Amino acid sequence: MRTLKGLVRALNDSGRFKYKEPEDVVDYLVVGGGVIGLAIAQRLSQRFPNKSTYLVERHIRAGEETSSRNSEVIHSGLYYPPNSLKTSLCLRGRDLMYEYCKSHNVPFQQVGKLVVATRHQQGYIEGLYTKSMQLKWPKYSSSPGLRESEYALPTQLLSGEEARLMVPDLSEEIAAALWCPETGIVDSHTLMGSLEREISESMESELVYASEVVRIDPYKNSKISNENGVRSGEDGWVAQITTEGADPYALLARNLINASGLSSAMVLNSILPKDERIPMYYARGSYASYHGSGVSQIKHLIYPCPYTGPNTHAFESLGTHLTLDLQGKIRFGPDIEWIDIPDSEVKGTEEDSEFWTKMLQPDDSRLPEMHQAVTNYLPGVVLEGLQPDYVGIRPKLIPAGGGFQDFFIRTDYPSTTAENDHRNLMVSLLGIESPGLTSSLAIAERVVEDVFRGEGKVV
Repeated sequence: MRTLKGLVRALNDSGRFKYKEPEDVVDYLVVGGGVIGLAIAQRLSQRFPNKSTYLVERHIRAGEETSSRNSEVIHSGLYYPPNSLKTSLCLRGRDLMYEYCKSHNVPFQQVGKLVVATRHQQGYIEGLYTKSMQLKWPKYSSSPGLRESEYALPTQLLSGEEARLMVPDLSEEIAAALWCPETGIVDSHTLMGSLEREISESMESELVYASEVVRIDPYKNSKISNENGVRSGEDGWVAQITTEGADPYALLARNLINASGLSSAMVLNSILPKDERIPMYYARGSYASYHGSGVSQIKHLIYPCPYTGPNTHAFESLGTHLTLDLQGKIRFGPDIEWIDIPDSEVKGTEEDSEFWTKMLQPDDSRLPEMHQAVTNYLPGVVLEGLQPDYVGIRPKLIPAGGGFQDFFIRTDYPSTTAENDHRNLMVSLLGIESPGLTSSLAIAERVVEDVFRGEGKVV
């Protein structure tokens, strides 16, 4: 397996932007307007209505990167280690997502999912079934006695014949399947729009688009108060923000939330020594729409067993699966294509770190391989029916073959005094890929309730 280089970069590597004293103050500054940043800003604005919350997003609208380039699946919480953040936040996020969609008129459908297996893969789905029956209810869940099921993740093992009763076009090679009724689909754009409205309606909150954070510095113990609202003894983070090439505006954030997705490591690295910087890896996932034979009467999502050989696992990719949109249209994907970073971009300027934006154009180069993967479980699918649809980039903290990487929620402080008092935090959300959309509301709950109000640690 080839060795991939990680991108180890930081904001303002070139030193173009010089330090500036803050010109204004905000209680909470959220960097990044994807679904995670929106969910956190929405919860902060509701939890602390008398404190100011600003969300800064470099694009002209929300969710332009990972949040709008995924499967729009509400995951059930099936695949990851039982004690991981991915499992607990997906389980909790799944329930919060369904509750939010119902109460805010966000379109969704709880369509369920089949994980299908050939005879030699049966042990894999049997292991998933055993795990699902043993999963505990995550933190903040209501009493299981109030729910329809006593299990946090109800599933059912099916024979191949039973699976083909649900999906007649399944291959005869499919010997068994795992039915996951908790899986669903959601209109992610309507979801983000709803979160935006709630933030905008809060008196002390503000959405700032087409504005980019270009430098961050710790701010330690201002000795005097000033007319901009900075208090004597104030700690926090000075974030320089620029809009359309204008001179940067320096804002003191008493607390900063780094929810910038594909740029999250760059933001964090700007406050770390060079030898402690975190590399970021990138994986490209292509989606294809489908119009053709071999997919009659499909009403559920269909996932193959991911390859579970000695060098990889479901932790990298769940396989090229069949998903539905809310209009019932079929698409396949994503596949996985690890991106190698050219040396010129590793050593270049800050702008070069955006190399992945050149890889978002869908094309037909991936279709034959996707077709081959899909026909392992739906043999009637024809190559001519596949059309390139869209491409997404996944932020990875480890390279191919690296095993399991959990969501990573990190806290940093501008001074030892702030750390001892657990105040003026910088919270960085790293490696938030699938099931990030599903987990978004639970991530916001965990950050706001545990990190900013509770014990000062992620539990």
